[in-house]
Amino acid sequence: MQRAHHLSRLLIAFVLMAANAPSASRIKDLISVEGVRDNQLVGYGIVVGLSGTGDRQQTVFSIQSLTNVLQRMGVSVPPAAIIVHNTASVLVTATLPAFAQPGAKIDVDVAAIGDATNLQGGLLVLTPLRAPNGQVFAIAQGSVITGGFVAGRGGNSQTVNHPTVGRIVDGGIVEQSPPSVTPTDSLHLQLRRPDFSTSSRISAAINQQFPNSSAHALNSGLVSVQVPAAYHGRTVEFIAALNDLQVDADRISRISINERTGTVVFGGEMHIAPVAILQGNLSVQIQTTYAVSQPNAFSGGQTEVVPQTDVGVKEDKAKDVVLKNGATVDELVRALVAIGSTPRDIIAILQSLKAAGALDAEIDVL
Repeated sequence: MQRAHHLSRLLIAFVLMAANAPSASRIKDLISVEGVRDNQLVGYGIVVGLSGTGDRQQTVFSIQSLTNVLQRMGVSVPPAAIIVHNTASVLVTATLPAFAQPGAKIDVDVAAIGDATNLQGGLLVLTPLRAPNGQVFAIAQGSVITGGFVAGRGGNSQTVNHPTVGRIVDGGIVEQSPPSVTPTDSLHLQLRRPDFSTSSRISAAINQQFPNSSAHALNSGLVSVQVPAAYHGRTVEFIAALNDLQVDADRISRISINERTGTVVFGGEMHIAPVAILQGNLSVQIQTTYAVSQPNAFSGGQTEVVPQTDVGVKEDKAKDVVLKNGATVDELVRALVAIGSTPRDIIAILQSLKAAGALDAEIDVL
């Protein structure tokens, strides 16, 4: 129990991100060129070669899929004669980069959609990968690598991570290039994190380095740039030179909370307004035991099970946290850990501080 308590504390992630003051960043780290983007592909396939960890016999679509595959290979087998324990129906996904050329290799992910228990050691059979418009842009095939496994014996088993999800490195081959907008003499730069200050600084930096580029910040997330005459026909070179420029990017104060894992990620320089914090826990424990009421012999009574319920209420003494004026979130969290607060307690306190107006930061709950 104590070990679990210590482990729960370790789930707090002290990640000191950039402070609120601007920090120099390359433009390429802040923007993407409009029209230059990745494309998502998806396909339906079959993984074979599993050691009895595939779909069960009642998975109808797996039986039908395997029947169709065999028929395309010239083998005619009635569906009733097919056993699918060594095969699994999977969804195959991949990301097709912009300007990917035919013959290039990409990684693909596979995930079981039936009741298969383990894809480890399986082989994905030739699977076309399609875009949302239905066109085939890549073909996937290869051995599946999983990040987990299942071990068991005598009816007992233990699962580590997710063995029903796997990856095939370089398992996809691009068949045709995706439709992409080739940069011309006019560019639109999209900010990954829209911000008016950063957008204005990007346009100012471009105009200073390339006086004839005529860069304008259209809004917080978009900067319009005219390619200088000296770079006409050499737009790629202009983009490369533009990407290496540095600007001061504003960082928004943000706290990210994952309530499922108890993880808190925050910037250490976020200050807290004067506020009093009291923390206490009220726990209610209910235990039910069952006693057997056995009547005397020949009494005509019946044996009955009688529940006996004990209710206990325990309230921990409230613990206070005293911090100096101008304390940061980092100092607060360290003080809370020192008095034995769990990650769940810290998450609740941070949310309460935000609601009380004592914390000027965005809170993202993942």
